Amino acid sequence: MQTTSGGGENSRHELELALGERINALLSATRALSERSAAHFHADLQPAAFHIARWLYAFGPARPSAIAEAVSMDRSSTSTLIGKMRSLGLLDSSPAPDDRRSILVGLSEHGRRRVAATLEERGKEFYARTQDWSEDDLTCLIELLGRLTSDQPT
Repeated sequence: MQTTSGGGENSRHELELALGERINALLSATRALSERSAAHFHADLQPAAFHIARWLYAFGPARPSAIAEAVSMDRSSTSTLIGKMRSLGLLDSSPAPDDRRSILVGLSEHGRRRVAATLEERGKEFYARTQDWSEDDLTCLIELLGRLTSDQPT
């Protein structure tokens, strides 16, 4: 990363380029962590299965179509993954109470334990990267990331 020490537009441009590099590095590291997390969740499943499981862990049982929409996957791929996850004992299904022709899919107890263990592993990695940071540094990063990801410009 290179920055210039003078003021003006060139300095601002260099800082914006450096920010872009750091954001790209963060996104790459996040993707790599997601891949490792998915493998930790279940080695025989595609990474997208962990995305589904994590969503169900956070929001609870839902119709497959709602899950597909929530995780931005097509219904066919979602249905295939849900079937595979059910066969591995990670998901349960039951008739929807408002429409017996439809089903609700949710994590089984085994699936909940696998997601929780995987999220704990992810947390350990983040903790290892930030354990020596001061509370002020953590607070600053949280605030800056909040500003960066806000829908409202500051």
